[in-house]
Amino acid sequence: MSCPLCGKPVAAAYRPFCSRHCADLDLARWLNGRYSTPSTDPEDIVEALEAAARAAEGGVPPSDDGTDPEER
Repeated sequence: MSCPLCGKPVAAAYRPFCSRHCADLDLARWLNGRYSTPSTDPEDIVEALEAAARAAEGGVPPSDDGTDPEER
């Protein structure tokens, strides 16, 4: 098995990664939103469409974190 980030052999202590460095890089990608799981919840879809419509009308731009900008 090889590290999914760099391809080096996996270290048992950091499985499935080769080192703490690659494990930390992967965690940072999750925390920064680079990896995400899309929602199929109809309410989420409606909220996203409404936020995009407000932004297109010159309102508050939609946020990257999924929260309603008007509630911040």
